[in-house]
Amino acid sequence: MTAEKQQNFLEESVNNAWSIRIPVFKPEHNTQGLIEESCFATVFPKYREKYLKEVWPLVRQCLAEYFLKAELNLIEGSMTVKTTRKTWDPYIIIKARDMIKLMARSVPFEQSKRVLQDEMGCDIIKIGSLVRKKEKFIKRRQRLIGPNGATLKSIELLTDCYVLVQGNTVAALGPYKGLQHVRDIVLDTMNNVHPIYNVKALMIKRELMKDAQLAHEDWSRFLPKFKNKNVSKRQHPKLTKGKNDYSPFPPQRLESNIDKKLASGEYFLNKEQEYRRKQHERAAKQAETVLKQKEKRQAGFIPPAEKSLSLVGTYTDIEERKLNIKAFKSKVAKSNIKLNT
Repeated sequence: MTAEKQQNFLEESVNNAWSIRIPVFKPEHNTQGLIEESCFATVFPKYREKYLKEVWPLVRQCLAEYFLKAELNLIEGSMTVKTTRKTWDPYIIIKARDMIKLMARSVPFEQSKRVLQDEMGCDIIKIGSLVRKKEKFIKRRQRLIGPNGATLKSIELLTDCYVLVQGNTVAALGPYKGLQHVRDIVLDTMNNVHPIYNVKALMIKRELMKDAQLAHEDWSRFLPKFKNKNVSKRQHPKLTKGKNDYSPFPPQRLESNIDKKLASGEYFLNKEQEYRRKQHERAAKQAETVLKQKEKRQAGFIPPAEKSLSLVGTYTDIEERKLNIKAFKSKVAKSNIKLNT
């Protein structure tokens, strides 16, 4: 490679690393083969046993092209891939390991074998520990799939990846750039961001990439902005305690039972004195309850206070007994005028 071509290659890699194609690794690049034998194994659930047993001849045939061995152990429930002396690609064993991992997670063989290509990768996203409550987890996982799988299909079309939601994991298979988008969408969905926002953003980005004038501009003004409008449904208490003034000193320590006994002197009493004191307290309490019961019984025999039946009103103040003559005369005059008219 000349100096000019090398410089152009470096400039292109810095400007747009995704546009660089991975060079093809051929047997001529590694004529001596591998020094050590590598081996990877993975377990699979019981319900996958029947399918794997049917497809295993195809798996062996596919891996034989890369000089790899594949073993299926139905007793232990595991799949194993190994390199041989004829294996010339050192990274193909990692690709084969990813393939059996995907097959163990219910990805069909027709899709799993695509990971053996250089431009393809896989990502297994664990979503089981992202949400605490089981009901919320099921709702958000269903939101990722969408009605009749529509949301999942739109994600696959925009990212060029195969996506499978299975149990507590999401398995994705496709180009490396698409895998990044799939992981972002899955994690945002489990964090209560609807996948439609990310799907819209990907559609807008795809259209903006077609315009050469917007290649070096900021696209944030075109993308949808998510605002969390969820209101907290937690019931606030009716009576809220006001905040106390800040004090650098720790709160006063509460007295224990031993401290109280030391203060009253009970701690130093022997067993006999303690017994006498309890007997005395018990007797005093018993006498008090007997007295209360006696008062309660005699309350029904106490006659109520009688009211005075005297017709003449009693006057406490001497001034109230005096008659206002002027006011009486004016009242009589007014009554006479009314009678005459």
